[in-house]
Amino acid sequence: MPKPKNEFHYLSLQLMEVKLQDLEDFRKEVASFSPQTTDELEAFRIRFLGSKGLVKSLFTAMRNVPKEEKRIFGKKLNEFKAFAEKSYEEAREQLSETEKEEEGFADLTLPAEEQPLGSLHPIHIIRKEIIHIFEKIGFSIAEGPEMEDDWHNFTALNLPSDHPARDMQDTFYLSKNPDTVLRTHTSSVQVRVMEQGHLPIRIICPGRVYRNETISARAHCFFHQVEGLYIDDRVSFADLKQTLYFFVREMFGGDTGIRFRPSYFPFTEPSAEMDISCLICGGKGCTVCKHTGWVEILGCGMVHPNVLENCHIDSEEYTGFAFGMGIERIAMLKYQINDLRLFSENDIRFLKQFTGAG
Repeated sequence: MPKPKNEFHYLSLQLMEVKLQDLEDFRKEVASFSPQTTDELEAFRIRFLGSKGLVKSLFTAMRNVPKEEKRIFGKKLNEFKAFAEKSYEEAREQLSETEKEEEGFADLTLPAEEQPLGSLHPIHIIRKEIIHIFEKIGFSIAEGPEMEDDWHNFTALNLPSDHPARDMQDTFYLSKNPDTVLRTHTSSVQVRVMEQGHLPIRIICPGRVYRNETISARAHCFFHQVEGLYIDDRVSFADLKQTLYFFVREMFGGDTGIRFRPSYFPFTEPSAEMDISCLICGGKGCTVCKHTGWVEILGCGMVHPNVLENCHIDSEEYTGFAFGMGIERIAMLKYQINDLRLFSENDIRFLKQFTGAG
């Protein structure tokens, strides 16, 4: 007889001498098997059910069983195979459940835990609403960099280096490049658009701006603006007023009081400031309106001819108007908030009030 290669080969060669009791011994071994790891489970599968395992070897060696014994032995062998397969599946499922429990497995059939709804920031909500209002009347959106050079932030807007109006805005300059500033307004975006020379122009420029101001209930070192620009032939101050009347009616309602006051801005002439009746105190007087009953919401005016010429636009052929507003100021009035600092403190008690808004 050839020397056996392994246990299973030996069983195959000696199957004639294997008694039925041997299968009972294997059955007891299978019944007592309780794997603790996936490696132990895999070793069991290879030993009994693998392509070179015990069951496969026994079935292969069936051809050596005398014909009169095949029925009895074959029945026992089929029963043993079914028993080994069932034991393997049960052990695999049990081990899988144990590992899931140890890993904190979540039962996907259980009801989900209710999660609180998030909310948009009130500044973002108002920004979207302002954009939507001006889009209705043909304005498109333009954006630009928050770090600007002196030309686009000041000089092109009729603010040469020795102009006293530069003191109206306390600017953040970058120490590594004194010619670069954190923009003080989004008017710099208007300059960039005008320089492209694609007329007519009808844009709004939303974005964040920076000024070195003392933080208080009414002021901050950074805030958000939306500025508008319309340039075409025969644009008049009446066009400006009707545009802003439309904006106020859409944003605050038709009963809101509106007034224009003469003002001064280097980049517009004539210039004005627009006030609306205070929505926080109803015109009775409060800290937001400085007890006047009126709140200034934006500055505006006709684009100064020098600004047009600086951007290579013929001021004899074209005219235009511009305006600019602080989004925080609009949000304070819209939601009757009396402290500007709330918008940047990230207090969840404040922010959660806007869940579902916008």
